[in-house]
Amino acid sequence: MTPVTGEKILSNPIKGTDSKKTTAWDIVKISRHPQRPVFQDYLSLVFTDFMEFHGDRYFADDKAIVGGFARIDEQKIMLIGHSKGKNTIENIEQNFGMAKPEGYRKALRLMKLAQRFNVPIVTIIDTPGAFPGLEAEERGQAESIAKNITEMANIEVPIVSLVIGEGGSGGALGIGVGDKILMLSNAIYSVISPEGCASILWRDASFAPDAAEALNITAQALLRLDVIDEIIEEPSDGAHSDYNTIAAKVKDSLIKNIKDLLSNSTEELLLKRFQKYSAMGKFEDSL
Repeated sequence: MTPVTGEKILSNPIKGTDSKKTTAWDIVKISRHPQRPVFQDYLSLVFTDFMEFHGDRYFADDKAIVGGFARIDEQKIMLIGHSKGKNTIENIEQNFGMAKPEGYRKALRLMKLAQRFNVPIVTIIDTPGAFPGLEAEERGQAESIAKNITEMANIEVPIVSLVIGEGGSGGALGIGVGDKILMLSNAIYSVISPEGCASILWRDASFAPDAAEALNITAQALLRLDVIDEIIEEPSDGAHSDYNTIAAKVKDSLIKNIKDLLSNSTEELLLKRFQKYSAMGKFEDSL
């Protein structure tokens, strides 16, 4: 993929989220903008000294998930992310960021490597979901994601997860069990796509805008629900309008959160992670 140099891209048919009239469906469309920065763009603008690792040591090297050691300023990290393309050829090669079981097993292998070398983990989430094809099911798609979720709950180094575009279902959760969950202001994070939800509930995908509102998939809604911990504000026209600005904000947020997490002992880190996810989904009966 040709690296992005940080120039402004002005072709944006949708305004950003500053307007009170912006809907959840507007944000869905911005999150899918074809010129929106992807993992490789942040890799070139935020991180240095990246050393990529390949393969899951079982079956294959899944190009939909990329990972390896890197630095953010002077801090050594393990960087793992969903990899999308910027054109049809790249998207086909990287399966549109939809990982197969070997991708999640590669990610887990790298997380265990990070634990061995005692370096924090940063995961970049940007996927419509895990690959739903027959071969993925045959190789244990559900098991690989479930194992990642279980193992990430017990990884003994800090984990910071950042949703930069689409955070779709188990495909996102497979690398998304973080101590801190960060989200760009025009990203989405959901158990199902709006179109998929509409097809199930209304038997009609044209109801996707209604589903987007009902699913609470926006960063603002998820922050209110304590599903995420921080929103990184994008430029007014979206992240694709100014790569350098959003990259600088992402870098500052990652450095701050990694530093905060490194101040915890291993016991404190694991306890807080357990408490964080145990608290999700609770409600109080007002009667």
